[in-house]
Amino acid sequence: MKLPSGPGAPAPDAPAALAEATAACGAVKTLSADIAASGSVGGQRLRGHLLTGLAAPASARLEAVAPAGPPLFIFVASGDDATLLLPRDDRVLEHGPAAALLEAVTGVPLDAAGLRAALTGCASATSTQGRKLGEDWIVVHDRSSDLYLHRDPKVARWQLVAALHRLPGADAREAEWRAEYRDFQDGLPRAIHLANAGGTRFNLSLTLSQVALNEPLGPEVFRVEIPPSAERITLDELRHARPGVREN
Repeated sequence: MKLPSGPGAPAPDAPAALAEATAACGAVKTLSADIAASGSVGGQRLRGHLLTGLAAPASARLEAVAPAGPPLFIFVASGDDATLLLPRDDRVLEHGPAAALLEAVTGVPLDAAGLRAALTGCASATSTQGRKLGEDWIVVHDRSSDLYLHRDPKVARWQLVAALHRLPGADAREAEWRAEYRDFQDGLPRAIHLANAGGTRFNLSLTLSQVALNEPLGPEVFRVEIPPSAERITLDELRHARPGVREN
């Protein structure tokens, strides 16, 4: 996605535009979806399907299904407490930091709340300062992200179409990773592209289907049954797991 640049002009309507762009995703309390994923993680190409369940404020389940046999992995998280089960390897990492576990298998550094925001195309900003870049673009600057809002004449409302995230203290021009959103339905994106700068750590295209919104998801969705035979592993061991999960 080619994003506009330049000094622009002050956008006093930035708070209202951001509120309009995130109204639909802000109303999402739960989401279930089938995700077709393609791209690369850690230099390894991948293509597959993920089943996801998300619930506000910070519960997530992500299951990488295989054409046959058990899933490649099952990730569940409540808050920052996460468990990752590798059924094919009969290995498990319990009660690890959610963002670190998800990054180890997908490359994307997101905790449960961040994953819900990324998959619904949602964002919040502590700052409402924005710049207008032409008639149909506004960029809202936050301490650690730039949010690009676009007004499509066909729908006549603002949409969040890209978010550039950077580490705290990093140069504003150096995005750590970016999310792009397309194919909106009822205000929510169905096509998502996530990539770090240069695409070396992760470069993923996600297409959501079978989307169900605000249907009850019980606490059992965010738990995983661990076989007694499962070997406990550390985060460092996970990061160096054999192919099929991820290999550095």
